[in-house]
Amino acid sequence: MANFAKSTVPQFSVDVYQNEHLPEGGREVNAIVTVTATGGGTLGGAAGAPGHAPGRGPSAAVVVMVDCSGSMDYPPTKMRGARDATAAAVDALRDGTHFAVVGGTHVAKEVYPGGGRLAVADATTREQAKQALRRLSAGGGTAIGTWLRLADRLLSSADVAIRHGILLTDGRNEHEAPEELRKALDECAGRFTCDARGVGTDWEVKEVTGIASALLGTADIVADPAGLAADFTRMMETAMGKEVADVALRVWTPVGTSIRFVKQVAPAVEDLTGRRTEAGPRAGDYPTGSWGDESRDYHLCVEVPPAGLGQEMLAARVSLVVPQAGGTSRASEAERGGGSVRNLGAQGLVRAVWTDDMAASTAISPQVAHYTGQAELAQVIQKGLDLRKAGDFDGATAKLGRAVQLANASGNADTAKLLSKVVDVVDAATGTVRLKTKVAEADEMTLETRSTKTVRVKK
Repeated sequence: MANFAKSTVPQFSVDVYQNEHLPEGGREVNAIVTVTATGGGTLGGAAGAPGHAPGRGPSAAVVVMVDCSGSMDYPPTKMRGARDATAAAVDALRDGTHFAVVGGTHVAKEVYPGGGRLAVADATTREQAKQALRRLSAGGGTAIGTWLRLADRLLSSADVAIRHGILLTDGRNEHEAPEELRKALDECAGRFTCDARGVGTDWEVKEVTGIASALLGTADIVADPAGLAADFTRMMETAMGKEVADVALRVWTPVGTSIRFVKQVAPAVEDLTGRRTEAGPRAGDYPTGSWGDESRDYHLCVEVPPAGLGQEMLAARVSLVVPQAGGTSRASEAERGGGSVRNLGAQGLVRAVWTDDMAASTAISPQVAHYTGQAELAQVIQKGLDLRKAGDFDGATAKLGRAVQLANASGNADTAKLLSKVVDVVDAATGTVRLKTKVAEADEMTLETRSTKTVRVKK
């Protein structure tokens, strides 16, 4: 990890919630692992705010990628909103932050500062960047992979602790093959995090959410360009509040135990199972991206060898690590396996105890039950919307009805409100709904984009 002062690094803690009791022959162990980072002490803010002062936080680099394709001129408020939003994001940069602006069409161009380099944020460079933004105009196609590759080259030129991208698009990635975008995402994964936003309603939800998922950032819709500046300011303030990058959830399991899945379940559902990097004997690292003062929940499911009544075992040990080396943010597999990481000092234990007490072995942890429901909620919304688009209205009604039932049971009021724009709710408790005959495209896209957002379990 490069260039951060020890005083700014938050303290991490790990809490495990589970029912450790299994029936005789039971093999599946589920646990919710809550990771909390506190005490970093750096907050983002507008220019002149305390979080904006130089030296208040780890070194960081940010590249803003702005869609400049021809469709951004229809209506003209989109291009104007994108310029204003990027200017607002530049204003929210902390002094000393390295930054650049990229204009994206079927090619990627440096808008500011140019020359393959990054500027260092201060009053002068902010004003220069905003002057450069006024010259942005729309014209050309869309090839997002080229934008990401240029952002990666720029970000990797700085020896900093935090590398972050912000990407705005209004259309589909029509000027490069899907495999080209996937290849670019694979190359950039682990090198920087990236928040992605779609403005208007002519973009592809799965493309934007796929970018954010691959690069461990957030995704959202800004249907009205007038909302872009406020959203970009919030994104930049959050980026400026990050204290430590490349945190990995390290899971060790004993001989005979295998991991079924590792998922982030709050603040949004993100399956990390396939992103495991081997980290020595019986241990693997799962990437979680950059952290500030925040808390997230993870669902760990492991399969243990069967054991007799009264026996108990350690099913998994969870800890947090970051790379030791500077330079590019991703440690190689060999480095991870070789132990070139620093342990952040927090760990949690997942246990298994076999019992013939039926009440104990059949009880489901409230945390596990809640997040199992939240993960299902995300799945049935996606499936329901896909069926609706395919013309299977009976199937869509059944899936979206189940979504209403799950949102109601878990107290996910935000998702319930979004669902009510797509279905008429007859009985939320039973999931009885009717598909609306007319649905605004923005409402359907908002539900799809935000379907993975979850609510925390009630303590």
